[in-house]
Amino acid sequence: MKENKKLGLIAGNGSFPFLLLDAARAQGAQVVVAAIKEETSPAIENRGAVAVHWLSLGELGKLIDTFKREGVTTAIMAGQVKHKQIFSAIRPDWRLAKVLFSLGTRNTDSLIGAVAKVLEDEGIHLISSTSYLEPLLAKPGVLTRRAPSDAEQKNIDYGRQVACRLAQYDIGQTVVIAESACVAVEAMEGTDATILRAGEIMKSTAQEGESVLSRALTVVKVAKPNQDMRFDVPVIGLKTIETMQHAGATCLAVDAGKCLFLDGEKIMTAADQVNIAIVAGA
Repeated sequence: MKENKKLGLIAGNGSFPFLLLDAARAQGAQVVVAAIKEETSPAIENRGAVAVHWLSLGELGKLIDTFKREGVTTAIMAGQVKHKQIFSAIRPDWRLAKVLFSLGTRNTDSLIGAVAKVLEDEGIHLISSTSYLEPLLAKPGVLTRRAPSDAEQKNIDYGRQVACRLAQYDIGQTVVIAESACVAVEAMEGTDATILRAGEIMKSTAQEGESVLSRALTVVKVAKPNQDMRFDVPVIGLKTIETMQHAGATCLAVDAGKCLFLDGEKIMTAADQVNIAIVAGA
């Protein structure tokens, strides 16, 4: 159980911030939410935080001032901020503009890592996004009733090689494979959009009579080689299983201990119902 101190929650979209807020409160933390206007659900207002402050993307100075005023010295990031938002919709204040100017590369890791350093310099320590949620981290092994078939395992082995190279350059963390051929790789659009695009590719090639591949897709989602667990941690939700079913994907592989199952065992139950295999590897 964590100490009974104020915790700053920088909340993005989706259910992740809500899970984190509930778990932190259950463990005695007083949570101060910094909600992102462009991303966070308004329902965060009714979740029992001691305070909710709304900020726009780019207001780094306001974030720092807010946390200092609230007495927050430990903070956590939870929830996605769409990559295209970060690099298109953002209107930086002078604090963030200074950070952006200092970046050698304009990828998500370098930007959020630089922001984390600024927060640290201001006395606000950023902790792992999985703090308070360790039970939701993927455990090693086959997690569903059905194990991957031999063909799916070949897809996983190949997909891991491709995905690890992709993640190394902070391009994306998901690849979709069919018969050891890479059908789609993730960029700024996100995991679910990548899976749907792979499904459309397979559907269109089948209609045109060009596909010699099985339409059964395997989704491989990995952590980065030196994954910073403070941000951009791989997550899987029930929506991912629904998206896979829609796209014709039959197998999901993730990294054990480095991927959060946001809906817990409900994900495995949903996968079992549609005969999707889930496996977490080392």
